[in-house]
Amino acid sequence: MANQTSVSEFLLLKFSEDRELQILLFVVFLVVYLATVTGNLLIITAVAFDRHLHTPMYFFLMNLAMQDLGQVTVIIPQMIINSLMNTQHISFSGCVAQVVFFLFFSASDFSLLTVMAYDRYLAICNPLQYEMVMNRQACIQMVASVWVTGLFYGALHAGGTFASPFCSNVVNQFFCEIPQLLKLTCSDLYLIEIDVMALSAAVGLCCFIFILVTYVHIFSTVLRMPSVQGRQKAFSTCLPHLTVISVFLVTGSLAYLKPKPNIPSHLDLAFSFMYSMVPPMMNPLIYSMKNKEIQVSLSKLLCLRHPSKNIIFNFLL
Repeated sequence: MANQTSVSEFLLLKFSEDRELQILLFVVFLVVYLATVTGNLLIITAVAFDRHLHTPMYFFLMNLAMQDLGQVTVIIPQMIINSLMNTQHISFSGCVAQVVFFLFFSASDFSLLTVMAYDRYLAICNPLQYEMVMNRQACIQMVASVWVTGLFYGALHAGGTFASPFCSNVVNQFFCEIPQLLKLTCSDLYLIEIDVMALSAAVGLCCFIFILVTYVHIFSTVLRMPSVQGRQKAFSTCLPHLTVISVFLVTGSLAYLKPKPNIPSHLDLAFSFMYSMVPPMMNPLIYSMKNKEIQVSLSKLLCLRHPSKNIIFNFLL
């Protein structure tokens, strides 16, 4: 406690000291951010304005796109500014906000993916009960629960992380990540956050087991379908969903639960990049934009008579 200091700002990890490389990273981050924002905004717009897409599956997809949009907006703009201005600074309040909102959107995202697995289970395994169970009121209640739970989750982790005083302000990560922040604390109060992380890991594991069980039932049902087209459609909606969940959970678990060295390795940085930025960027591409109904809706909104022949449309999709 003798070395405790008053922290008013944090210094984030610089990717490189080379100014030319920093400019290159600025361009890369900007392109990634704009591509992610564009893809998710297209999904939100398509579902919001096309009455044919006002179904539970697309309602969940629209909320997933909003969460992905929020998740990248919490992290990437700060990285873009730091790379352009050749700085590492983030204010204390900015770091707190980054922790709260990143975990808010991430937890909401994973919770919604769990709900979507249940939605696909009902649609494929119990189609006769689907409309009764997945009615408008039930869908709104489930999505509201996802958002509220995510906000509580983010606030809980931020409280556990910033309750302890800090002895240093140098964060060995490109954003305010909890495991790196805990290494800077001066008291035993950080053990509260360790307990919260352990509880979160247990809840996340239970959700993942639930998702796996639902997909076992889904795949067993799909394989019994007589129609080859029906099997292909079911797999086309389920396999990307399972892929996104697996990438998010595996890389996120390695980033948070793996013992951290004092200086993060390239592998640690890769794990953090994978769980924080890859799912929001890939979700529109592999989970929505390859959907024919989404393509038809966007072609109408963009006034494209032949979307399959349009170069810009093909680039976006």
